[in-house]
Amino acid sequence: MAADKREPLVEARGLTRRYGDFVAVDKLSFSVGPGEIYGLLGPNGAGKTTTILMLLGLSEPTDGKARVLGLDPAREPLEVKRRVGYLPDAVGFYGRLSGRENLAYTASLNGIPRSEADARIGDLLTSVGLTDAANKPADTYSRGMLQRLGIADALVKDPQVLILDEPTASIDPAGVGELLALIRHLAHDDGLAVLLSSHLLAQVQQLCDRVGIFAHGRLIAEGSVTELAKRAGDPKLSLDEVYQRLEAQAGGERGRAA
Repeated sequence: MAADKREPLVEARGLTRRYGDFVAVDKLSFSVGPGEIYGLLGPNGAGKTTTILMLLGLSEPTDGKARVLGLDPAREPLEVKRRVGYLPDAVGFYGRLSGRENLAYTASLNGIPRSEADARIGDLLTSVGLTDAANKPADTYSRGMLQRLGIADALVKDPQVLILDEPTASIDPAGVGELLALIRHLAHDDGLAVLLSSHLLAQVQQLCDRVGIFAHGRLIAEGSVTELAKRAGDPKLSLDEVYQRLEAQAGGERGRAA
């Protein structure tokens, strides 16, 4: 699916985050439009989660700007959080509450009327395959079940933007397929802008409209999988092979610059 040509719902321009002498994110620029799934691809420690925290207003950039739904997350973090669904890589819930009760609590925090929330929660529990476990305490859920509950929790407030940090962690293969289909539907049918951070190349290749390859805090390449393969020298390359080639090229460039 081609990216929508309307104004982007998520945008970073020269976004930088330093911790002392360490540069976690270095002059990052990208955008995500409505109806688009954008994958931030890179290993742990590449700067993906730091980027997400800046987009949510949970960490301030050292330099550069971010815009989410036209808002500056550093200045309006509460409004950004209200309008963005977020699934962190380590999701947590109140263990004594059931899955349904946890979602109802999120809905109440966001001012959603009870009747509207109940209907939405029922639909979401079905979508993520948790109907049978809906009334069981969350502390009896497996890690994969908690991850699926996290997806539902991110969607309770009916967001325009969905940010997912390693969303398929600990989910079994059948559940992964269902989850990827749900993410596709949310973007391509419902028009959400989806930013997905992952180190799982096969899933990114299968799901994302565009991919940003992240290494050492920098975006070293961006485009569709086909465009990236051409840039790496062979349109038939898998995303795994593309990543290895482009990361090696970027490493060589860093070495020459040093």
